[in-house]
Amino acid sequence: MDTTLFWGRPEKRDSWRTIFTLAYQSLGVVYGDLSTSPLYVYKSTFAENLQHSETNEEVYGVLCFVFWTLTLIPLLKYVFIVLRADDNGEGGTFALYSLLCRHARLSSLPNHQLADEELSAYTIDRPQTENTSNFSFSSCLKSTLEKCKVLQKMLLVLALIGTCMVIGDGVLTPAISVFSAVSGLELSMAKEHHQYIEVPLACGILVFLFALQHYGTHQVGFLFAPVVIVWLLCISAIGLYNIFYWNPLVYKALSPYYMYKFLKKTKKQGWMALGGILLCITGSEAMFADLGHFSQFSIKLAFTFAVYPSLVLAYMGQAAYLSKHHNLDNEYRIGFYVSVPEKVRWPVLAIAILAAVVGSQAIITGTFSIIKQCSALGCFPRVKIIHTSSKIHGQIYIPLINWILMILCLAVTIGFRDTKRLGNAAGLAVITVMLVSTCLMSLVIVLCWHKSVLLAIAFILFFGSIEALYFSASLIKFFEGAWVPIALSMTFLVVMYVWHYGTVKKYEADVENKVPINWLLGIGPKIGIVRVRGIGLVHTELVSGIPAIFSHFVTNLPAFHQILVFLCIKSVTVPHVRPEERFLVGRVGPKEYRLYRCIARYGYRDMHKDDLEFERDLACSIAEFIRSERTESNNFRHEDLDDSERMTVIGTSSTQLDGIQMCENETYASPIIGTSDIIKSEALRKRVRFVLPESPKMDIGTRGELEELMEAREAGIAFIMGHSYVKAKKGSGWMKKLVINYGYDFLRKNSRGPSYALSIPYASTLEVGMVYYV
Repeated sequence: MDTTLFWGRPEKRDSWRTIFTLAYQSLGVVYGDLSTSPLYVYKSTFAENLQHSETNEEVYGVLCFVFWTLTLIPLLKYVFIVLRADDNGEGGTFALYSLLCRHARLSSLPNHQLADEELSAYTIDRPQTENTSNFSFSSCLKSTLEKCKVLQKMLLVLALIGTCMVIGDGVLTPAISVFSAVSGLELSMAKEHHQYIEVPLACGILVFLFALQHYGTHQVGFLFAPVVIVWLLCISAIGLYNIFYWNPLVYKALSPYYMYKFLKKTKKQGWMALGGILLCITGSEAMFADLGHFSQFSIKLAFTFAVYPSLVLAYMGQAAYLSKHHNLDNEYRIGFYVSVPEKVRWPVLAIAILAAVVGSQAIITGTFSIIKQCSALGCFPRVKIIHTSSKIHGQIYIPLINWILMILCLAVTIGFRDTKRLGNAAGLAVITVMLVSTCLMSLVIVLCWHKSVLLAIAFILFFGSIEALYFSASLIKFFEGAWVPIALSMTFLVVMYVWHYGTVKKYEADVENKVPINWLLGIGPKIGIVRVRGIGLVHTELVSGIPAIFSHFVTNLPAFHQILVFLCIKSVTVPHVRPEERFLVGRVGPKEYRLYRCIARYGYRDMHKDDLEFERDLACSIAEFIRSERTESNNFRHEDLDDSERMTVIGTSSTQLDGIQMCENETYASPIIGTSDIIKSEALRKRVRFVLPESPKMDIGTRGELEELMEAREAGIAFIMGHSYVKAKKGSGWMKKLVINYGYDFLRKNSRGPSYALSIPYASTLEVGMVYYV
């Protein structure tokens, strides 16, 4: 059977050179965490009072569990199935949630529009052949989800839990990776002394690692892949040496029969030891989460032919060594370094520390990315985001989150000081993320791929039962370290849900308090509206209607600018919006009022442009809308909104090569040659020119409107911002009062303003304060 057609749409193939290049790069970015798991798996497993007997049933059982866990979860589940559930090339928990939101219209964003569903990236793929019964069940499930608000909230909470556990993993993975790497020092000093060296050294490396984050991954990224490749070669060579030197027959332990023997003999201790075994798949989720930086085939190639065989050899080598050494102290000596020959132990220690740093770097960067996605989709307070590379997509740095992760990471390292409890904590975080992805994938199979519901049930039963077994083994160690990821995830979950709830309630209050267009049309003669020179940008979350802050402003100060633009900058549930689909532009009220609405749409992984470029694109989009309103309106898509507004899709100036271009300078340059028409407006401060394409002669009204737009642009832009305070209504329950009056208010006061408001000139900004009762 062709799995490409069975599991989803076929992937567009790149050249082999590109694939191998991406596969090489993915080794450093994606597999750093997964490749360092041999450092602590056996030590964490045998720390649970598991005996290391002469019969080797325990060692062989652990090896068998590790082998089949690696085969079933990363290889079968992720490589062959989950990687195909990408969202326009992007992966991760939010990619699955985004797919479900689009196919079942479950968007958590309150300002969603039908026009957003016409975006290229929003296109819902349909299979070439659809089974009628499958499609009918999919439609029934879709209808149920769209109607039931409780199920929608449950799905959102499920996605947030997976996200919070990824953040918890960003705290725990660097701690256990670095601590396990430096634990090789215990073999060269007394047991009583090595802990006084390991903890300070691990903390020093962690501080150094987090301090390097502001330079960006691209500064040291070229070292990542070689370090991981050397590490994989190292553990493979050591594994082969131990297999041939100590026990060439260790391969027999790969038989599933040894899992049965292991559980039969060890019983409860063996079940609890599964919490250490599951650490062998730490970092598997990165294959899907980092999909946007690479391609499906490159990630599959790197894992199948490099990472997977290296890990299997490493674990077999450790088992071969342990099978011939039964006089080892379980809590002290059973680890990775004991199986390393003494002559190469110090070089291996150095390589292991570098590999641990690389693996930690990957999960930290992944944490930054997922917090950016959550913030863009209104599920996390706004924080400062720095793009560390203008060329490489997705490389960002979040200072606040970086230092919070560092403090928490140091706290758990100093607090636990051993691999056992760190492993218990990290294991629960890892397996929870996988359980969430399994649940979401079962819905994707039915809703997005339109496959049989039996197939979805089989998927969740098979992989869910395996992961549930590991989850139970991790959860039973709640008081031995597993409480840490639960506490961390619950803290972040409360923050994210309170912010999302407050954001939705504020938008609903905006919608309730918006004023109709008739109010604006009739207010002029009553209070004598004065129009002043320039462009007024009224920032609002609304996509239709007139925001209450503007009516509040005009009522108290009856004057506004000659050109008024209601600007909404919003995120949509797709990773990227093409520049040619960036703006929705429409007219508010009659033409002579010079009132426009502009909606700028960004994907949850898009980078916002700087002010000057955005302002230029905004002015050009309005000018292009004015020019094309009559002559070329048939070439654009429209949407009927409230107040009889019609919105037109306009691209950025860089994509409108055959449209209006704008030139701004302070000198009087010579006219541009090769254009059919140039509209000029000269001012003392700035010269603005709209360069028109070859087109039929425009009417006098259109030309006058463009000239007025240029004059207003030369006079300057004023930014009218809303400063809203949200309070719970009288009579609200105590929980709502607690969430809105204290939780959301605290987060709003301590978060950054919208990204577009950060670099607006202070002298050109006017804030209008209002109190909303929700």
